[in-house]
Amino acid sequence: MNEPTTPHALSNRTTPTWEVELLISGVAVFAMLQLPGQLDDALFALEPRFGGDWRELLKLVYIYAKSAALILAVTFVLHLLLRARWIALVGMHSVHPDGIRLDALDMGPIQREIEEASDTSIPERIERADNLATTVFAIGVMLATMLAGIAVVATTAYGMGVLAAAMSHGRIDALKTMIMVFCLVMVPYSVLILLDRYLAPRWPADARSRKVARTLLRGYTRIGFSRSNNTIMALLASHGGDRKAILLTTAVMFVALVGSVMSLAMLSKPDLLGNYALFPQAETRSVDAAHYDDQRDPARDPATPYIQSAVVAGPYLKLVVPYRPRFDEPAMRRSCASVQTASEAQQATERLACLQRLRDASLDGKPVAGLHYEIASDPRTDRPALLAMIDVRGLARGRHELHIARPPRTDREPDKDAPDPGYDAIPFWR
Repeated sequence: MNEPTTPHALSNRTTPTWEVELLISGVAVFAMLQLPGQLDDALFALEPRFGGDWRELLKLVYIYAKSAALILAVTFVLHLLLRARWIALVGMHSVHPDGIRLDALDMGPIQREIEEASDTSIPERIERADNLATTVFAIGVMLATMLAGIAVVATTAYGMGVLAAAMSHGRIDALKTMIMVFCLVMVPYSVLILLDRYLAPRWPADARSRKVARTLLRGYTRIGFSRSNNTIMALLASHGGDRKAILLTTAVMFVALVGSVMSLAMLSKPDLLGNYALFPQAETRSVDAAHYDDQRDPARDPATPYIQSAVVAGPYLKLVVPYRPRFDEPAMRRSCASVQTASEAQQATERLACLQRLRDASLDGKPVAGLHYEIASDPRTDRPALLAMIDVRGLARGRHELHIARPPRTDREPDKDAPDPGYDAIPFWR
């Protein structure tokens, strides 16, 4: 097929999918840029509802989903920029069909020699820009798809471990079960690949070892362990080099996964980034916006006790203590044997009494007289919570501090965090 003779026409070698690529990137880029933040909100909304291994499973799904979302967001933004560059080259070629006139540029003889030796025609540059945009689009979609497949396998394996741990009442570790399942699948496959690469060429055609290896590899191929199943990866590897394709895939996935883990750490501890080393860190002397209903962000703040405001003007202090399965459930099992032995009719009463003891409160260093919790819920997150109305009509004007006891924290690092005081401190003013 002959190339068009006019620079105003696209080359016959132009990628036929360029219009669809632009349509998909233009439509999806806005959704992909918003998706990571929506995943953050979903994690913070769901995490307080789960405890133990189920919480780790939720975080695993989040990390893989956010990594795929980040890859797609970067892919679509980069693809739009590359397509814009391609369009600009096509447009400029139609304006200046004679190409770059090196004789009109101000440069010395040596630089002119170098430029003339490396000069590439504008149609060739246009074709390279076109191919690069399509390749970036394909790689991004491929990586996101691969991450989705890995996420399904990893979460399924970990879910099997969680179920095994639940059925064994904690005698089986969920993470160890996941690693064991992974090894049972991957170790034989890795051995087969090494045997096929280094020993199979010396095996006779009718050797039993060759037949066994062929049968096993065919079985792995049927469950997805096939190079040709991932068509885009196979094309990249066969044309650009197998090692380069594997290195690129591994590097991008690693960066995306690390970015997702780091973003989760930053959301949990915002002070990790910045020069805050000398700023005083004292949990018992801090005023945290999460402790006040008119300041907290229910989508991002942890499930922590809160009151209506930092300045309490009314006669009652409204204390809401969210139930946290991660900490409260193990504490109830350890400290309240009656909860597990009580009859079905008495369970609600026994559980409330147990939580009352575990979440006792004191005001200005003295136990709150007549503290009584009601069974309620957080109205803005719809999570179960305890509610207590504390009479503060007799308090003097000025600063006061409410302490709510809590079970030992398991999310603290002794080498980095201050010792756990064993309570949540909420200062307020009258």
